[in-house]
Order: sequence, then structure tokens, then C-alpha cells
Amino acid sequence: MSKTRRRKKRRIRPLRILFLLLVAAALAGGIFFLRYKSNLKPVAKESEVVSFEVVGGSTLKSVTKQLEEQGIIRDDNSAYLYARKNNLSNIKTGEYELDKSWDVQQILEVINDPTKAIVYDTSVTIVEGDWAKDIASKVAAATNVTEEELLALWNDETYIRSLMDRYPFITEEVFNPNIRIRLEGYLAPNTYRFFQETTAKEVTEKILDQSLVVYNSLKDDMAKNKLSIHEIYTLASIVQYESGLVEEMERISGVFWNRLDIDMPLQSSSTVCYAIDFAKDGNWWACEVNGDYDSPYNTYKYAGLPPGPIMNPGYDALHSTLHPAKHKYYYFMADVEGTGQIHYAETLAEHEANVKKYLR
Repeated sequence: MSKTRRRKKRRIRPLRILFLLLVAAALAGGIFFLRYKSNLKPVAKESEVVSFEVVGGSTLKSVTKQLEEQGIIRDDNSAYLYARKNNLSNIKTGEYELDKSWDVQQILEVINDPTKAIVYDTSVTIVEGDWAKDIASKVAAATNVTEEELLALWNDETYIRSLMDRYPFITEEVFNPNIRIRLEGYLAPNTYRFFQETTAKEVTEKILDQSLVVYNSLKDDMAKNKLSIHEIYTLASIVQYESGLVEEMERISGVFWNRLDIDMPLQSSSTVCYAIDFAKDGNWWACEVNGDYDSPYNTYKYAGLPPGPIMNPGYDALHSTLHPAKHKYYYFMADVEGTGQIHYAETLAEHEANVKKYLR
């Protein structure tokens, strides 16, 4: 055999090998495609509805794996590829009803749509001036979390310290041993939706997230104020108790600031109510006549601000505390037995005349 012929055979062999490789690749690709298409089909011919939960923090890969493990889809890898290819990878947290007779596309479309989630939530409204124990009672009535769990958590130093980096309005001052409930004053009024089956921590942090929104809107003003953040919340809680009207809050805030500026006791009966734990809708006069009740919260007996907030103030009370009305009043009283109007006075004599006129 000539050398020329041997060289020609050598050139033919690589081409034949390449051809065979291409054929094998095509066959493998075809098999993969057929298997991929088959894996996207429903796992059942008849309808079979099952519950499926996408928990918070789940990835697309972990969800498709969970779907396969629960027998809802045939293959997690195929579902994962399909989701990525078809813009169905933005899965939403929630509980869903899925049908095993659905194909992968139908299943992915449902768990990408938060409106398809089963709603097991409930609404709780915290109003301006609620005490922490009121809030705990409201949440306990609507969820599986108990009032005792919440109040214990709101006094748990280790837990509260773990929140401080996330919620900068929580400072070292909340660990004053005289404080009754450490998170009192920091539970922002709002309407919240909680899952009926939840935890005390989830409830707490959802509320504190709203508290952070309020704080962030006022933090620049707080930074300029001579009071600490904790003191601002404490004074705002007293202002909140005394009136729910914004224009009155600003005037009342001005009264308390005037008193603080001359080291005059705040003498707020609302702090006595908190000290002796009288119900706010109970006998208000009992707070007025117990000015000698021995408690660090009693601002008749102890000068300056109490150890901490006496209720949970809203935005308006905080804003009014930071922006008090400028005036020369040092006293005020409400005509609680008449119109409810608040009367202000610059001197004790004027104040006593108002009390005599409107309350006796």
C-alpha cells in the first residue's frame, strides 16, 4: 500500500469519530429534551389537591426540591430549569393549595402569585395611648401567642439587646431597673396583620419595624434635642395621655417643657395612673387624688421624667414633643365633666381658679 493511501485513511478516521460524537450528542440531547418535557407533566391524572408552604427565605432550588419530595412534581431539576427559562423564579412566601394534576407551569405560576396564597391572617389595631399590656391582650385575642409570652419577651434583656443594632431607638436606658416593661413606649400604633399561628418574636418585630419607620422620620429632630431618645419617648407618652388632639399636644408639650426648663415637677396625673396601674377608662379621679403614691413613675412625688414611657405614643405625640408650642403656660386642666376643653394658666392662682370653675 502506498504512503499516500495510508495518509488518506488517517485523515478519514478523525472525521468519522467527530461524526459519531455529533450523533451521540444529538441522541443524548434528544433523550434529555424528551425526559425534560416528560418531567414537566403532571404527576397525577386525577385531581389531588395538597397544601404546600413556601417558607420565608426559601430559594427557588430549595422550593423545587421540596415540591419533588412532596410528590407534587416529577423532577426538581427540570422544574428549576423551566422556572429560570420562563421567568417564574420569583416565588412568594405563603401557603398554597396545589393540585397534583397540574403541570409544572401551572404550579410555578401559582407560587409566583402572592394573591393565590391561603390567607390565615388576622388584624390587630394598636391605638395611640395603648399600654403594652393592652397590646399584648389584643394580640393574644387574635393569635395563638399568649399575653404572658409577649410581656415576658418585652422584658427579656437578652432578646432586647439582640434588637438594638436593628432598632436604634432602643437604647441602654430601657434597662433601668425601675422600668415596668422595657418595650413600653416603643410599640408603634398602627393596624397590623399577623398570622393566626405565629410567634411572640414575629409579632414583636413586625411592630418594631413600624416603630422604626416612625423613628426614621423624626430621628434628625431627635438628634438636635437636648433630651435623649428614651427621654423623648417618655415625655411623648405623657403628652399622648393628656390629649389626642394635635394642636393640644403641642400646647401641653410646651407646658411640660416650660416646667422642665425651671426644674419644676411635671405633676402629671397620667403618670400616677400608670404607677398604680389604674385602667385608663376607669375612675380618672383616683389618679388625681393619689399624688403621694410612692412610685418612681409618680411625677408629683419625683422631679423630672419618670423611668420610661407610660404608654405607646403615636407620631403626632412624638412630633409635638419635639416641636412644642411656644408660650408662658405652666399649668393646664381639662374640663372633663363638661366640654372637655383644656384651659391653660401661667400662674398657680390662675390654674386654681380654672379648677374651681370647671371641676367643682
